[in-house]
Amino acid sequence: MSTDARKLFGTDGVRWVVDKNDPEFPLRLAMAIASYFPKGARALIGRDGRIGNNSVYHLVIGGLVSAGTKVYDADYIPTPALQYCVKELGFDYGVVVTASHNPPEWVGIKVVLSDGIEAPPRVDLEIESILFESRFRRASWFELKPVERFETAIDYYIEGVKRRIDSEKFKKKELKVVVDCANSVSALATPRVLKELGIKTLTINAEIGIPHRPYEPTPDSLNELMQIVKAVGADFGVAHDGDGDRAVFIDEMGNFVYGDISAVILSQYVAEKHPNLPKRVVTAISTSHLLSEKYFVEKGIEVVWTKVGFLNIARKIIEIGGALSGFEDNGGFAYVIHQLVRDGTMATALMAELIVESNKTLSKLVNTIQKPYIIRTKVPITSREEGLIIAEKLRKEYQGHEIFDIDGVKVIMKDASFLVRPSGTEPLLRITVESWDKSRADALLSELLRLVDEARRGLNK
Repeated sequence: MSTDARKLFGTDGVRWVVDKNDPEFPLRLAMAIASYFPKGARALIGRDGRIGNNSVYHLVIGGLVSAGTKVYDADYIPTPALQYCVKELGFDYGVVVTASHNPPEWVGIKVVLSDGIEAPPRVDLEIESILFESRFRRASWFELKPVERFETAIDYYIEGVKRRIDSEKFKKKELKVVVDCANSVSALATPRVLKELGIKTLTINAEIGIPHRPYEPTPDSLNELMQIVKAVGADFGVAHDGDGDRAVFIDEMGNFVYGDISAVILSQYVAEKHPNLPKRVVTAISTSHLLSEKYFVEKGIEVVWTKVGFLNIARKIIEIGGALSGFEDNGGFAYVIHQLVRDGTMATALMAELIVESNKTLSKLVNTIQKPYIIRTKVPITSREEGLIIAEKLRKEYQGHEIFDIDGVKVIMKDASFLVRPSGTEPLLRITVESWDKSRADALLSELLRLVDEARRGLNK
């Protein structure tokens, strides 16, 4: 069976609208997950702050226990914190009940293997097969293990982050940082790390519950943070998504810093800090091609491209024997000597250390990077299959250019590039267009939207 045959698992786990699915579904999915792993396996489970998780979380725990897993309950915890604990403390696997950046009515489940990285498609397929065929293992009543609370998981993670940062540097210069926690679990980690490093820390949206802004940190959703950073004279602001694995930065002037830009800045710092690391970066196909060429390839740093989804980035780093960093354009960044997955709290602490070490403001660091004009938009589609058909039509339309088709279609032109790919988490076609020239990017986007519309109308005839 091809990995493309997955019916439930998308780019990063299984996600659904909480009140639009059978309430037995998360129970059965958890039973399938536990049935994949050996009886008696030890699993760490946690969740983000979504209201919908109240109807899902304990069903998942019950399903895991019923199929023979020994469950350790971390409860509210950022995804990277759970991944770190799974890897460092020797759990057999982990389960995070999260829908990451999706809207608040969504819930989700992702599986983490013992190395702290999300399960690859081959594991997803086997779990789906167990679920669809109802091949659940049922442990005998006397084999059922008690659920144990693991309340120190976040403490262990926070100490792990702090070990990677030189706290002495913050005695030379006092920083002030504003953290937007998205009313979710990053409120339990990032503010603590910064305060314990000696950084003056202000928080907004720090109560876990219904979010006051969309979970996805974008220029449109972070206006409040931008205004506050400038008003209080902070050195920078940072915003997380629903499960705390992304970090999107705001400079001291209140300007939004795109994930491509912050990734270049952080990767350059890592190269200076750890000169023995391999001179290459691993990033998703959605990252700016122009930035990667100018600030990595032209400086002798290899760029390795992967499908979208950080599990692809993390596992590629293992496959090729290491890298300077792994990152996505959406604010996901892996400080590889800490862990190979994106980690919003770690990225925030690393950015703070960079600002102190360089004695430069974030805006000055950003202004050292020549920024292409990038447009990111999305078009609703009925299914991922429709998106794949549209991407294939575009590939044929532009077949005279250099093409990457590892995930959707990315076309490299002399003066521009674009990526069109169906989302792995929502019924959307994601379109990214970039050029050093704004008018060229605008014209290319108009052309693409016209071709996409023609393709959709052709499919609906």
